[in-house]
Amino acid sequence: MMPGSNTTLSDMITGNFPAMGCERPPAMTVPPSVMLDRVIVVANQLPIKAARRPDNEGWSFSWDEDSLLLHIKDGFPDDMEVIYVGSLKVEVDSSEQEDVSQLLWDKFICVPAFLPPNILDKYYHGFCKQHIWPLFHYMLPFSASHGGQFDRSWWEAYLTANMIFSQKVIEVINPDYDYVWIHDYHLMALPTFLRRRFNRLRMGFFLHSPFPSSEIYRTLPVREEILKALLNSDLIGFHTFDYARHFLSCCSRMLGLEYQLRRGYIELEYYGRTVGIKIMPIGIHMGQIESVLTNADNQRIIEELQQQFMGKTVLLGVDDMDIFKGVNLKFLAMEEMLKQHPSLRGRAVLIQIANPARGKGKDLEEIQAEIQESFERINENFRQPGYEPIVFINRPVSLSERAAYYTIAECVVVTAVRDGMNLTPYEYIVCRQGSQAFESSSDSNAPKKSMLVASEFMGCSLSLSGAIRVNPWNIEATAEALNLAISMVDAEKQLRHEKHYKYVSTHDVAYWSRSFFQDLERTCKDHFRQRCWGIGFSFSFRVMALDPNFRKLSVDTIVSDYARSKSRAILLDYDGTVMPQTSINKNPSQEVISIINKLCDDVNNTVFVVSGRGKDSLGSWFSPCKKLGIAAEHGYFLRWSMDEKWETSGQNTDFDWIQLAEPIMKLYTEATDGSYIEAKESALVWHHQDADPDFGSSQAKEMLDHLESVLANEPVAVKSGQFIVEVKPQGVSKGIAAEKILRSMAENGRQVDFVLCIGDDRSDEDMFEVMGNAINSAILSNTSVFACTVGQKPSKAEYYLEDTAEVIRMLEALAVNSYPPPTEGLGARQVHSSDGSFNLREPQEANNEDLAPGGNFVLP
Repeated sequence: MMPGSNTTLSDMITGNFPAMGCERPPAMTVPPSVMLDRVIVVANQLPIKAARRPDNEGWSFSWDEDSLLLHIKDGFPDDMEVIYVGSLKVEVDSSEQEDVSQLLWDKFICVPAFLPPNILDKYYHGFCKQHIWPLFHYMLPFSASHGGQFDRSWWEAYLTANMIFSQKVIEVINPDYDYVWIHDYHLMALPTFLRRRFNRLRMGFFLHSPFPSSEIYRTLPVREEILKALLNSDLIGFHTFDYARHFLSCCSRMLGLEYQLRRGYIELEYYGRTVGIKIMPIGIHMGQIESVLTNADNQRIIEELQQQFMGKTVLLGVDDMDIFKGVNLKFLAMEEMLKQHPSLRGRAVLIQIANPARGKGKDLEEIQAEIQESFERINENFRQPGYEPIVFINRPVSLSERAAYYTIAECVVVTAVRDGMNLTPYEYIVCRQGSQAFESSSDSNAPKKSMLVASEFMGCSLSLSGAIRVNPWNIEATAEALNLAISMVDAEKQLRHEKHYKYVSTHDVAYWSRSFFQDLERTCKDHFRQRCWGIGFSFSFRVMALDPNFRKLSVDTIVSDYARSKSRAILLDYDGTVMPQTSINKNPSQEVISIINKLCDDVNNTVFVVSGRGKDSLGSWFSPCKKLGIAAEHGYFLRWSMDEKWETSGQNTDFDWIQLAEPIMKLYTEATDGSYIEAKESALVWHHQDADPDFGSSQAKEMLDHLESVLANEPVAVKSGQFIVEVKPQGVSKGIAAEKILRSMAENGRQVDFVLCIGDDRSDEDMFEVMGNAINSAILSNTSVFACTVGQKPSKAEYYLEDTAEVIRMLEALAVNSYPPPTEGLGARQVHSSDGSFNLREPQEANNEDLAPGGNFVLP
């Protein structure tokens, strides 16, 4: 059963699981027919009903028509095959599993994942229901009696279960043609297992529960592992913007990732891959509800209920029995309404249908006891002959019976304290609308009406704008909302119903799945054009996806071109390139100073540090490098060596704009704790790296708009960067500085044939763009150009290095292959030999014995 041994699991937990193999059982084979796009839908449970045959010989299976996963295929193209992977709701003996697998594949194109009982209990009832479910519904594990201590064995079981699911997907997948759509919090680790096996797999994930705020989520000990696993998907879906916003905030605070808005789509850049964020509430299956309404049994049940509750005003609640549905709060609100409005006693009835609990535990037992106590007490206090204020149906109720209750209800009440979506109001609205089957009845021309009292803490309340939204914790306000709902005039009820029905009928489950799949296709359109490879262990595993022309800079390649060249330009950014961003001491190390001096000493080299930092700081730090050129403040100040004066490159020396920009920056600095202003000679920079990530980012965007508006007629550019907003003169950028350096060298008879340009942030992209545009131009004709970004990210550069350590190693390799200037008095000169090597020679020809092994010249 297990796709790996305990040792494999241990390695996986500690961060060293290998790429998984796959042994496909003989019974599970995929016919090699014409390959069309397919969708593999993976969920904790298959949309299948299973039951033992009456003779106890084998099983009988049928589709579970109540499962929304069954109906998502309605939104897919007609020729697309849908394969379901998931577990069954029943336990199947190991001796029967192969036969059951083959039967489900042949009849339903379903692949069952069989979880060992000990794994299932820890995975589902343990980690899912005792850790993830409460936490995602904003319940913190304060003590052993409320949530309990994190159990590492449950997490291991969760990973094991996800691994088993991944093996079942691998058995049937064709990664070049198939899409994979994973559902809900039970399988949040699955994207990593699949991505590790198939780098280019097209994969989406949809979370059907809430996603908590970062303050709640960060209490989870495996918080980063789950975030990184989800980010191995291509598209991540949420029901509401709030849930998506919380997820993005967690990515920002814990992983340092920032999202972008592109033509209305929210996207994250994750190691060169684009991860889309989809916000789309799910809908119901209209055809299924309408089919139930046309059923003769449904009409019979409706007539029986109408007779039973004749003369009564029915309020209806339909909820799962769990701790977050707020059923007891609903009972208390009903009690308060009867207290405050005595005229409703004997007339208003609350019917509460409680679906069976999916989880278990002490908290659930406590809430069930509390609900039962309230139910008995309220009925005892307000009972009259032939009247019970609360009818509590604590048993499974079929869709047909549920639809009958919807039909007779004047109002549906949902008081969940936290709920991902909740489709009860949608079902109610459709049932109140009725179907064409009853248009010939005596009341077919009666206006359709419905009312909703909905908790503001559930996902669907935002899409039902005509509902009366309540805070279920406010018992008095909820009681008044119930009274308002049943006392509202029919014309108003009709208007609200029509508005709701229009939305629900057009945003059904097919609309939801079609929209999600279209976005998944859009997000994955470049998958097979990019070069991909996996890096990292365990849940640090991620896939690098790069443009085909974007590659890692080979030291051997650049050294070879460097050795053959005669006139070189080396342009280096500072922070993040030769100095780590995280370094507190920003002074260059002696190693960096030594390497730069060696490069500068080669008479064929022109070396520049091109930085956004001020000229005084750079001039002081690099004072030991006499021959180093410096372009400070993005090139506004430039000097070719320490002995030369600073030149200003700005086209305008009017700095009156500072009087407009500085007060605005001060305003935002006072309002944003951790931010500060850096005043340069040519620019103002607002830093927010030490501020709250979400607030700082929000303030930066607001400041950018504010400054652009105020400075619209000033000769300045307002730019945002990595944790900064900068105002600087127009016509100043690292790209312009780089172009000036190269053009000046060409004009002075030093046409370059080798350029190394390296940097790590957005401002350096200007240099890379200049290099790309100048190739094959008069400035860079027949030139070896190495535009290199630091860190694996989408860039205009053609090369990348991982970090500053690799940059230093590369520069050191160049320095080793550089040659010092002639020693004074020897009259030596540098000569390029035909094979590209360098020799320092006397005016006479050098003898072979002058060369040490390896071709290095030995001075006599």
